[in-house]
Amino acid sequence: QGSVDCPNLEFEYGDTDGHGAELAELYSYTEEPELSHNRRCFEEDFHAQGTSCGLGVAAGSPGRHPAGGRVPCAVPGRRWLELDGAQHKAYVMRLLDGLEVVNRDKRLRVARAILYLAQGVFGDCDNEGDVLHWSRHNSFLLYRLGTFSAFLELLNMEIENSQACSSALRKPAISLADSTELRVLLSVMYLMVENIRVEQDTDPPEWKTCRETFRTELSFPVHTEEPFALLLFTMVTKFCSGHAPHFPMKKVLLLLWKVLLFTLGGFEALQALKVRRREELGLPPLPEDSIQVVRSMRAASPPTYSLELGEQQQQQQQKRGHRSRRPLVKQDSLDIYNERDPFKNDEGGVDEEENDDVDSGIEGELDLMERDTMIPPMPPQRLPMERVSFPKGLPWAPKVRQKDIEHFLEASRNKFIGFTLGQDTETLIGLPRPIHESVKTLKQHKYVSISDVQIKNEEELEKCPMSLGEEEVPETPCEVLYRAMLYNLPQYMIALLKILLAAAPTSKAKTDSINILADVLPEEMPITVLQSMKLGMDVNRHKEIIVKSISASLLLLLKHFKLNHIYQFEYVSQHLVFANCIPLILKFFNQNILSYITAKNSISVLDYPHCTVCDLPELTAESLEAGDNNQFCWRNLFSCINLLRILNKLTKWKHSRTMMLVVFKSAPILKRALKVKQATLQLYVLKLLKIQTKYLGRQWRKSNMKTMSAIYQKVRHRMNDDWAYGNDIDARPWDFQAEECTLRANIEAFNSRRYDSPRPPEFAPVDNCLQSVLGQRLELPRDFQGSYELWLEREVFSQPIRWEELLHSQ
Repeated sequence: QGSVDCPNLEFEYGDTDGHGAELAELYSYTEEPELSHNRRCFEEDFHAQGTSCGLGVAAGSPGRHPAGGRVPCAVPGRRWLELDGAQHKAYVMRLLDGLEVVNRDKRLRVARAILYLAQGVFGDCDNEGDVLHWSRHNSFLLYRLGTFSAFLELLNMEIENSQACSSALRKPAISLADSTELRVLLSVMYLMVENIRVEQDTDPPEWKTCRETFRTELSFPVHTEEPFALLLFTMVTKFCSGHAPHFPMKKVLLLLWKVLLFTLGGFEALQALKVRRREELGLPPLPEDSIQVVRSMRAASPPTYSLELGEQQQQQQQKRGHRSRRPLVKQDSLDIYNERDPFKNDEGGVDEEENDDVDSGIEGELDLMERDTMIPPMPPQRLPMERVSFPKGLPWAPKVRQKDIEHFLEASRNKFIGFTLGQDTETLIGLPRPIHESVKTLKQHKYVSISDVQIKNEEELEKCPMSLGEEEVPETPCEVLYRAMLYNLPQYMIALLKILLAAAPTSKAKTDSINILADVLPEEMPITVLQSMKLGMDVNRHKEIIVKSISASLLLLLKHFKLNHIYQFEYVSQHLVFANCIPLILKFFNQNILSYITAKNSISVLDYPHCTVCDLPELTAESLEAGDNNQFCWRNLFSCINLLRILNKLTKWKHSRTMMLVVFKSAPILKRALKVKQATLQLYVLKLLKIQTKYLGRQWRKSNMKTMSAIYQKVRHRMNDDWAYGNDIDARPWDFQAEECTLRANIEAFNSRRYDSPRPPEFAPVDNCLQSVLGQRLELPRDFQGSYELWLEREVFSQPIRWEELLHSQ
């Protein structure tokens, strides 16, 4: 058992963390005093309205039941929880009227009162469950009464507020106070989106209807020309351009992520949509449910590292005299995860990665740091049980592309016949019987993806634009979003990556980097050690949440665009690659990943909703340093998996991008990430190692046989993909630039065909059928009808027809 090994992490990858945790991450710890401020604004207004509600009002106005008859807004001395639905509705309508006032301070106080309602009226609750229940209840109530639309108008006003922007630009240091109004508005909108998005079995039918209406409203805007997500993207680019440094980026990015998740759908919805799309296209069903396969995987033991080798080699030398010679065993009967494997120590003897690493000088220090920060290893007596219960067989069904069959037949024909038949995969004349069997097996596992069908359709539309006519494009939320994002999409991707770079733990503080801490730094900087520690944890937590929201948003966009149309996905991918996304993610992983995943930057007693209903214990430097008892940080592990999945999507089947992984020496960086014993993360690391194995040389493969075995065990097989040997016929380095240029030309042709303005009349399709042209009814002008006979005489009868000219022209 290696000393730097860690236990299996009990982590289930999904769309989001628990509901309470997602709400807690909206607030920074420096915002904690504002919770009581919101409560004070609500209670002052609530009791003031309660005493003035005895006046008679017209039917249908606030304070009156829709059916008629006076309904008091509130009763002095009564709590929000004790009022009935009509009273709740009447009071909220009065609050919404208060948002219409010109006075900015009065408007902010009303917005804070509404925020307190969305936060679950925690002053009247006894426990966290009640707070979350009333937060959901009030969010649905607020939405039904039009609160979201009202806050959207206020948000647009604040975005266009040039006075706030110029004031922030003049300040040497921006703090929480510069974004107060924006933070209140975004918090209300986030709470509404998150509470309405989450489905529960106990939801009444009207809530389900409300949820679908809200989803449609966010996806297909009625009053504006653009979906709500585009407004948030605009805020991100405005912030990164330096015109609005006071924007609270964490809240904007969290809201953007949840809006994308709500309108487009999460991983389960995406899988169901993929199954349905394959049925519509007449493709065979998927061989397995990828989500379930990944969830059922077990983590592998990490590869051997140089620090362990010294101790292990000494033990090996001591035991060598007593060890009897072992007979050779069949490869398939070896358990690759067996810690007693006699060849394990020899594999790691020469680890070329350690020499290739960009940071080879500090490699030993990193490993030493990991020893100090490591979780205690699992008890050794549990190891044999893990080995015995490991599932047998490969988890994935192998896949074969049409291109693979063509390459196989081309090579076979060149070898046995001496000529090829292009893309013909049916003619097998002249080929020996084993080749027939091979082709049959390849065709049995042939997989046609939705992307293949889309590319083929696009080629046909480009080839025959007139005869095939206009393409029917279904108006899905994904299509609406892409069309809205299209012309500024490069700026959106660059802005997200800029913020991701600023939030990455490996980034050095530079003068030209953007300030992402505007919505976490207090007006007065800390003066005690305890305050400094608390702020330090808050800043680290703030950055982690930003990384989490950006990584999740990018992954959602890539996955949904790929399903909607492959060239939409390729357009986003190419701009991410051009904006240096690949080296940025590698830079993120070039750190002590195990320390990052087990980081303790949360103070659980200060998290919402716990801090609103429980008495806070006295915080000390020791209690802050000890942190919570969690085995790992959910959001950091989630972010790491998302970033690995993005890297996989950018590099899959792209040789030029795979070579970028090789050039940036990603193998040692990725191999270090295998120390984290979590199956999903390991799977995506192994995928990235697999695609570049053929370029890393024989010595690397020889030194990393355990990693090679893990790839074989966990990653899907492509039948004639010689990833382990390096005989790749596609890997011609001089084709790399041409590959990207061809892809870019295809993307531009797709975008111009589908999204550019209609073609000019001279390029419109022409009807060449004589019958249909003569059969058309034409509206003739009145003056022509009056002079029709004159026109016939002048243009037809008086003109001599020289038929012989036709003969001369031939």
